[in-house]
Amino acid sequence: MTITANNSMENWKKNIILFLSSQTISLFGSSLVQYAIMWYVTLSTQSGIMMTIFILCGFIPTFLLSPFAGVWADRYNRKVLMIVSDSLIALSTLILAIIFLMGYDSMWLLFVVAAIRALGTGVQTPAVGAVLPQIVPEEHLVKINGINGSIQAIIMFVSPMVSAALLSTTAIEVIFFVDVITAAIAVGILLLFIRIPTHAKAAQSEKVSYFKDFQLGLKYISNNSFLKVLFIMFAVFFVLMAPAAFLTPLQVARSFGDDVWRLTAIEIAFSIGMMAGGGVIATWGGFKNRIHTMAFSGLIMGICTVALGIVPSFWIYLLFMGIFGIAMPIFNTPTTVLIQEKVDGDYLGRVFGVFGMISTSMMPIGMLIFGPIADVIAIEWLLIGTGLVMMFMLIFLIKSKTLIEAGNPKTSEVLE
Repeated sequence: MTITANNSMENWKKNIILFLSSQTISLFGSSLVQYAIMWYVTLSTQSGIMMTIFILCGFIPTFLLSPFAGVWADRYNRKVLMIVSDSLIALSTLILAIIFLMGYDSMWLLFVVAAIRALGTGVQTPAVGAVLPQIVPEEHLVKINGINGSIQAIIMFVSPMVSAALLSTTAIEVIFFVDVITAAIAVGILLLFIRIPTHAKAAQSEKVSYFKDFQLGLKYISNNSFLKVLFIMFAVFFVLMAPAAFLTPLQVARSFGDDVWRLTAIEIAFSIGMMAGGGVIATWGGFKNRIHTMAFSGLIMGICTVALGIVPSFWIYLLFMGIFGIAMPIFNTPTTVLIQEKVDGDYLGRVFGVFGMISTSMMPIGMLIFGPIADVIAIEWLLIGTGLVMMFMLIFLIKSKTLIEAGNPKTSEVLE
């Protein structure tokens, strides 16, 4: 995509500001609910198995829907898909709030709503990933993705504090209503103020064959050696990240105390780190080779994972959680930009759909492995072991000629 006229440049900036604003508002409400439900389950059960069930309910539906969602993102209007998915999430939350107000507060209801929310996320994620290259000039993708990462980090910083304050002073269904209101505002902005051009594939009137289109997407990935190697590496990496991603709240509750402020503190520390990391990658842009940036940040995450299993002090624990947060956007941003740059626009939705399948299936697989083990073996040992393996994997990342070649800057970028 090339934008030359100053008027066009102003238009894309206005569009992206509105788009990121709508996503920020939506994410804020969703984060409040996610933290409230997660802490409710953690503090009520203190069980690795119950946490595993919650994680599975939140990820498996996304995995199952991803083959269709990726095709939809390539075939249909992506703006409409985002509006529908946001509305589905808000509606499920509203129904849950009403049921809780009526006095029915069984744990299984939280699991059901987590699954429904995951369906909405499954539709929204590939659509958002495919929309950004449509409305942002290619030379600004790293910066915009970095800014988006910082905004998400700010939300992750604010939402656990607000959620904890609400959870300690009022009923959980009040937090559910906050999500409904923010989703309505976000949908309104998308519907009324944001212009997203219909991509070529969506403008065609041909009959949609979901499985055929998905197979074509898989064939595209299979024929692209860079994507094939990258996705295999990510599949293994995501399994290893499961303990650090999902078991740390349970670890804190067991080892340092089950106070809500402690669970809030680890999320705040991580979010502050993500804010800083998003700012770093947006300003710095990373090494010339994007794979080197991923390897560098992956090494930091591996070291921090080991440290989280070793440190005896909760305050030092928070420090490493913050450093982990800094590394996360420095790892994620070049990955996303690589896919956006290297993949044909007509296949972006399906590629992001498959990427979503990997991220949503591998972590639950990791939880199936590590969740039950966490009730037998100390979580600290799981963190040490997975952190060491993560660091070992980075050797294969930087030794892969296919990935290194894909990560090299374009000739035009080098000349600049």
